[in-house]
Amino acid sequence: MKKKIIALVLFLIALSGETIVLAQQSSGELNAIQTVVPFLTIAPDSRAGAMGDAGVATSPDVYSMHWNPAKFAFIDGNAGVGISYSPWLRNLVPDINIAYLAGYKRIDTKQVLSASLLYSSLGDVPFTDEFGNLERTFNPNEFAFDAGYSRLFTDNLSGGIAFRFIYSNLTGGSYSGGVATKPGISFAADISGYYQKKISILNKDGQMAFGLDFSNIGAKMSYSETQTSDFIPMNMRLGGSLTINLDHFNKITATLDLNKLLVPTPPQYYNIGEINAKGDTVHTAMTQIKAGKDPNVSVPVAIFQSFFDAPGGFKEEFHEITYATGLEYWYNNQFALRGGFFYEDPSKGNRKYFTAGAGFRLKAFTIDFSYLMPLAQNNPLARTLRFSIAFDFNALRNASRSKG
Repeated sequence: MKKKIIALVLFLIALSGETIVLAQQSSGELNAIQTVVPFLTIAPDSRAGAMGDAGVATSPDVYSMHWNPAKFAFIDGNAGVGISYSPWLRNLVPDINIAYLAGYKRIDTKQVLSASLLYSSLGDVPFTDEFGNLERTFNPNEFAFDAGYSRLFTDNLSGGIAFRFIYSNLTGGSYSGGVATKPGISFAADISGYYQKKISILNKDGQMAFGLDFSNIGAKMSYSETQTSDFIPMNMRLGGSLTINLDHFNKITATLDLNKLLVPTPPQYYNIGEINAKGDTVHTAMTQIKAGKDPNVSVPVAIFQSFFDAPGGFKEEFHEITYATGLEYWYNNQFALRGGFFYEDPSKGNRKYFTAGAGFRLKAFTIDFSYLMPLAQNNPLARTLRFSIAFDFNALRNASRSKG
């Protein structure tokens, strides 16, 4: 029971925008960017999860909604559905998990509709009064529902758009500091593009692809009437991939994703007693900015400002980019091996981990597994086996006809 309370407290601290120091560094201070509903940034499927959380430019699959909705325009099937399950924070609590349901339906040769549901549960958490008496048990949960549309513009280029409803209920209306809490609600959108082209390398057929996705562009979120609204994880994802067909049975893909949050970087404030730029002595903490820019801005301003608002200048802006790289090997389009690496600068959270996984494809469905091995710090998904299952309705129908 205590472990569940600890897990929820840590999660709420992260959501409220407080900085949790996860690593020591000598090159500078930790200045991680904080957002609410961080579950939106977790890789929901095992294929990308096994490739270092890279997926903006990989070949399209049923889980493309999270990584790049534009990829759906190039998907081979006419309809499909997939489900993925990820237990996390298992070292603290056994019943915290994230589940993902996604599907698509082709309208014609150029247009595809898609939808997905991402659900996060924090398990059953006991709420007590100030004397430690149990008041009730509540299951904090969050979810995001997406609806998307993708269209083929040329033989090599596609675009996509998705609309998202986000709901976050972490306290069940409990009071905090005498103030009633409420579920956080927000609306957001994704805008994406995808380009692929067949090429030849060293007399081997192949394909190169590039992807760009602006995700979670939407309204701020608050958990009470008096709390200042916080940004959701608006993000820009840019990447490329290269696939080489070694022969008729073997092919390999290398991919790289670059990610940058499009939200304000916390500025550096004058300490009490310091002399500000006007020559005045500072008497109140965190009221006067010493370096950086004011983070209390509108969503459009925040997106534009996020490219130059870091108090450390261009060097710190560069450190805000995370890198995800992965490799995927397929044998006869039936068996896959995957590996990857994710890197985040120590001053921005210090996430570093290797990933690995495998996939099996039969006529009608695909099963994927992934495993995460952290390097710099513990990770909610550390040493956790995740799995995804996808169904291709066309293949299933064809298999049924062949049996008949």
